[in-house]
Amino acid sequence: LLSEAVVRFQSQAITEMFPAAGPVRTRIFGKVNRETEEQASRIQEYMNYLLTDRMTEFRSETERMLFSLPLAGSAFKKVYYDQTMKRPCSMFVPSEDMVVFNGATDLTSATRLTHVMRKNKNEIRKLQVNGFYKDEDIPSYDINIDEVKSTYGDLTGDKLSTGDSSGSFLIGDSIHTLLEMHVELDLEGFEDIKDDEPTGIALPYVVTIDRESRVVLSIRRNWYEDDPERMRRNHFIHYEYLPGLGFYGLGLVHLIGGLV
Repeated sequence: LLSEAVVRFQSQAITEMFPAAGPVRTRIFGKVNRETEEQASRIQEYMNYLLTDRMTEFRSETERMLFSLPLAGSAFKKVYYDQTMKRPCSMFVPSEDMVVFNGATDLTSATRLTHVMRKNKNEIRKLQVNGFYKDEDIPSYDINIDEVKSTYGDLTGDKLSTGDSSGSFLIGDSIHTLLEMHVELDLEGFEDIKDDEPTGIALPYVVTIDRESRVVLSIRRNWYEDDPERMRRNHFIHYEYLPGLGFYGLGLVHLIGGLV
């Protein structure tokens, strides 16, 4: 029953989102003339080229998101500029990897959100060489499988542990769990200034740390430099299957579980 409902939802949604003409359509606000029509046509043509040819992961990540959404009730897409590939990226983020206070109404009103990322040592090293992360050695360690991943493994038949009673295992290329936290901070030396005096207002930053070693890899400004209001930039899109009582949505598993 679940499989049929999920596959039907995913197939219908991806057909609507990716028509033959391309996923992007433009609409002109205001006065319509030849110049604005030509501009809209250029933007539409370039965006369709970007999403279908340059961003090779866009469709596959969208299909993964649409498959997870009706089951979990919430799914996320992260849109950002990748320093390694030198182009925009749009990646699927499962709901268990996005930690947000359940009392928040949406992503824009949440004052703190954390994206749990898993990268191997080579990926981290590339970002360190590019200057995106601080060039500091991170020790290797055993990975402890969290409860959600362990349950997924039991459902799919994937055994993630090596038989150790602690449930931990060692990855050959040393997978690290990074916490990318979008927070508001009042950093010393970088205070919000008004009339030559600190206001005490916390400003938006993105802080990335290695969970096990507690090494801070980066603290980056999360507002446009020319923005006088210093509004937080939002890198995530939240999709809900059904609205829930809190931040996260409800999926088919919750509905069937309630009926049972």
